[in-house]
Amino acid sequence: LQGSYSGKIDVIYIDPPYNTGNGDFVYPDNFEYSDEELMEMFGVDEEAVERLKSIQSKSSHSAWLTFMYPRLTLAKKLLSDKGVIFISIDENEFTNLKSICDEIFGENNFIENMIWIKNSTKNLSRTTSTNHEYVMTYCKNKTTIGSAQIFRTKKQGLDEVYALLDKANSNNWDIKTTETKLKELYKKNPTWKGISGYKYVERRETTSGQEKLQVYTIDNLSAPKSTGVASTYVVSHPKTGLPVKAPSRGWAFNRETMEKEIAAGNIYFYDDETKVPRYKRWLNNVETEVMKSTIQDFKDGKKELVKLFGFAPFDNAKPTTLLKKLLQVSSKDSIILDFFAGSATTADAVMQLNAEDGGNRKFIMVQLPEKTYQVNKDGKEVPTKGGKVAYEAGYRSIDEISRERIRRASKKIQEEYGEKLPENFDGSFKHYRVVKPTQKTLEDIEDFNPDNTNLFTNMVDSFSSSSLEVSGEASGQETILSTWLAKDGYSFDTEIKEVKFGEYVSYLVDKRLYLINEGWTSENTKELLNKLGKNQLDIQAVTLFGYSFNIAEMRELENGLKQLENNTSLIKRY
Repeated sequence: LQGSYSGKIDVIYIDPPYNTGNGDFVYPDNFEYSDEELMEMFGVDEEAVERLKSIQSKSSHSAWLTFMYPRLTLAKKLLSDKGVIFISIDENEFTNLKSICDEIFGENNFIENMIWIKNSTKNLSRTTSTNHEYVMTYCKNKTTIGSAQIFRTKKQGLDEVYALLDKANSNNWDIKTTETKLKELYKKNPTWKGISGYKYVERRETTSGQEKLQVYTIDNLSAPKSTGVASTYVVSHPKTGLPVKAPSRGWAFNRETMEKEIAAGNIYFYDDETKVPRYKRWLNNVETEVMKSTIQDFKDGKKELVKLFGFAPFDNAKPTTLLKKLLQVSSKDSIILDFFAGSATTADAVMQLNAEDGGNRKFIMVQLPEKTYQVNKDGKEVPTKGGKVAYEAGYRSIDEISRERIRRASKKIQEEYGEKLPENFDGSFKHYRVVKPTQKTLEDIEDFNPDNTNLFTNMVDSFSSSSLEVSGEASGQETILSTWLAKDGYSFDTEIKEVKFGEYVSYLVDKRLYLINEGWTSENTKELLNKLGKNQLDIQAVTLFGYSFNIAEMRELENGLKQLENNTSLIKRY
């Protein structure tokens, strides 16, 4: 992730393991590395390494801090300049988390400690029943983004409403027809509560002099209660000429302002003077709304899991409604990361948002393969604390639950939306795992002689799922290419093109050509050099899998590339 996504993540949400002091924090991280290894792994300086080492001890709080510190350090590197991180936390480590976040992200980049008021309570106190948690929020660079921007979220459905207005204008719909179509659009999308009141349509002149249909809602023109009786004066109805009914507390504007608003067409008059006029609020003037720092959300994440799985593999899963509120601060094309994926609530929320507004948000979920069981001294498998339900349902590790949640949530969304699902909705995902080669493969690598003229093993197949002894259907070529693309800094959704030289299949990414499989011949070299010489192929580097080439093939290709004028380099990897 550091190689491919540094500075590219728009939003990070994490729900790290809480440390209640009741033995529920069971991550025995081992940081027995040299200072140099720590600096290289986390990309930090000596001062940060000393800080990390200083907080290590056997105490529960220190263990939790040691666990979180390097992960948050990496999170900062992954965030873009306008990136935001949301961290769910309760009281137990709130103060410690705030302290290390101030240190890592900078006090000046602190945004808000949002309070999530939930329905479930924890009776852990003798004095109160806790019904809230926190969402600690920081940004990468407040000077770049500004705190006001972070908490302004675009109202759902705006794009669809504007598309309808464009259609209305191009087809010359009258106001009544447009209002009917608008009401139908709102009825199909009940989640658009922020704009559903904008149901009135009027043809108005734009700044460029064109007349277009625009949408507004009507609001109270009465003076606020806090100010008591305000301006009292006579306002004439534009049609009848008679005085209109005035608000009991007086007008919200003084006479001069009222006259300007009437002249600008911003006052809504009823058919006659018997009703108090209203104020027109135009949708294009209130496209965003300020996000509240207190979030009241009584949805139950556990019940969501029951609906998807038939049981709840986790007791404290966050609801998707909470995540959707947080993620609405991001654009429709944002990349969202959660490196404590758990039941993949974040992925579910991202897909729901994309289904609702046609967005193209991408999620990256990271989850360690934490087992749901332990093996006792007798060699018998015993479910872990909290893992009993998942284990009995056949899930051997948490990451299996994460992936299954995404599959089931995607299917549920597609079934619920049906034909209303946006054309660009993508409910699929790629699954990557980090594995070690088998001992046999390591021995083959040790025995391999690059100067041998004949290959004695198919090393590519050693990296297939079956050879690595893991589930899945990945070929060795797919594993090697995925590993190299990550090494070379490409994202997971990078476009890969197949390029054939005779029967040999190579892979073109950007301006890099990857040769992985065995079977490359002199004829293939000639064809490649011919395409490069005639500018039929534009590449800067050829990267080959050294185990698939004998010394003669490799030297022929290397010498041929050196003779070209376009300076295409040859990279050999073992």
